[in-house]
Amino acid sequence: MSSPRVITVEPESPAARAGLLVGDELVSIEGEQPRDILEYRTLVDGDEIAFVVERNGMVFDIDIAKDTSEALGIEVHSALFDEVRTCDNHCEFCFIYQLPPNLRKSLYLKDDDYRLSFLYGNYTTLTRFTEADLERVITEKLSPLNVSIHATEPSVREELLRNRRGASSLRWLSALLDAGIEVHGQVVVCPGINDGDTLDRTLSDIADKYRGLETVCVVPLGVSKYSTEERMRAHTVEEANTVIDIVERWQLVFESLVGRRTVHASDEYYIAAQRQFPPRENYGDTPMYEDGIGMARAFEAEFNGVVDTGIGTEAGFFAWVDAAPAEGYRAPRTTTLSSGDGPLGQQVSLRPRKNAPVGVLTGPLGAAVLEPLIASIDRDDVRVITVENDFFGGNVGVAGLMVGEDLQRVLAKEPEGHRYLLPDVCLNRGVFLDGVAPEELPRPVEIIPTDGIALKNALEQR
Repeated sequence: MSSPRVITVEPESPAARAGLLVGDELVSIEGEQPRDILEYRTLVDGDEIAFVVERNGMVFDIDIAKDTSEALGIEVHSALFDEVRTCDNHCEFCFIYQLPPNLRKSLYLKDDDYRLSFLYGNYTTLTRFTEADLERVITEKLSPLNVSIHATEPSVREELLRNRRGASSLRWLSALLDAGIEVHGQVVVCPGINDGDTLDRTLSDIADKYRGLETVCVVPLGVSKYSTEERMRAHTVEEANTVIDIVERWQLVFESLVGRRTVHASDEYYIAAQRQFPPRENYGDTPMYEDGIGMARAFEAEFNGVVDTGIGTEAGFFAWVDAAPAEGYRAPRTTTLSSGDGPLGQQVSLRPRKNAPVGVLTGPLGAAVLEPLIASIDRDDVRVITVENDFFGGNVGVAGLMVGEDLQRVLAKEPEGHRYLLPDVCLNRGVFLDGVAPEELPRPVEIIPTDGIALKNALEQR
């Protein structure tokens, strides 16, 4: 087990005044060695904290006094100091198996850790969950959690996870719900395996056995060109329509049972089925943006000035690994990406003139949402630039998986002197998933938050 390592120290904070430095290893806190950021937060919550610190091979004590409500003022290197609870499933649809080679090593790490579910919104299958884990979740009120369901029929779930424990691990879901833990479920639908009657059975079982779930997000599998699984493929238009029909039928059942629709199909399904998105009020009060559900209507509402929905994304692809604050997306950041010379976000090169034509960069799925909105403002100087994802290939089309290599290809064909707007969701700590930095793109880009308000404000800057 490693020790927390200090990676930032806020100036004038209690930690800075006491002499803690970046690079210090916190060997113990109050005589304890924390396993993870959850225990760490408890240990540093007091007004007098005793640290044993290792610095350049030397070990010494540092005592820090602070007000009880005052932040310590440091950020540590990771959310987990013991070993990550890795995933022992071998799902055919797992996207990590579909990553191209030679990315940074951390991206290939599969986790099935309930702590990362609480901190970062990752999904856990519960196949490695234990009685001790349940006790800790209940005692420390680690809520909400996200659980991968996929199918409730034991044989189908075992087949999908390629793990015998998959047939029985949903017993932990019942235990969590019985204890009052808020849980969000997800069903990744694989055509010919857990769609059709199997999906219908899954939603029926959820209504019967797990109706305490706060939400159930039904999403299509992503298939990259690196997939080696013969059964994994994208949905046809007819199959996408069938999934939506099943979901919308069960929405009415849940509404009558628990007073909310509970189950929702992702925006991607409506795009694939060539159907209009549901009204915004159909999605209820619980955001499901991380699953791509309700984002289109929320973005539209923000763009049209109706409401600030809070759609902005805190973390990008696998951000928990090495690109997000250790305390998770619920925690405030102690450091932020520095902005450029204007209010729109990071400026990576000389800014084009204010009245220059504007190109909004996004993936194919984002383009389906943005093009009607851009058309509605009647601006012939603004266009949507669709960035096809050749890097991953397959049916990958979300803006969050745009990479530098594809943007370089697309921007090289675009005119110089135009303004190019790029959503920040595709960046982690200032670089794309393939390691390319915005500064390496052939045209300067303005990086803006991934929400409708930011895009509208950016377009009005002329």
